[in-house]
Amino acid sequence: MTTFAPLVIILALASVAVVGYKYSPSLLTKADLTITPVAGCDLHKQTCPANLPGGGRLELAITPHPIPVVRPLQVSVRIAGIVADKVEIDFAGLSMNMGYNRITLVADGKGGYSGDATLPVCITGRMAWQATLVVETGRQRIAVPYLFEAPTEGS
Repeated sequence: MTTFAPLVIILALASVAVVGYKYSPSLLTKADLTITPVAGCDLHKQTCPANLPGGGRLELAITPHPIPVVRPLQVSVRIAGIVADKVEIDFAGLSMNMGYNRITLVADGKGGYSGDATLPVCITGRMAWQATLVVETGRQRIAVPYLFEAPTEGS
């Protein structure tokens, strides 16, 4: 019985490693291509575009304006010039880990994607956020990080 213990431990560790490797992309925002959004765009006021290599374009809108915390948000994306298999948005606090805040957006069949989200409140006051739009195509995963600040609840 004791001669099998090391083998069982090795197999258990190998299993954990395989499962971790398989599911890690769903927990971390990894991309084949990272695009910078158009400079000077303010998600608190408008739809913000990002131009893709080869002529494609993404546009992200988050409403209501300004973007609140602990209130329902509507996220909408328009995509032109590429065919997306999956579109997600991941909200991450830049100065504090605010947990897993990623949603998969639903396609409308006409190049639009939408979904509902909520930003958690930061107890320390205003918070810098990164909303990373992640678009998966048949060949690559594109990430577009948008930066914005959100007030404390009630501000």
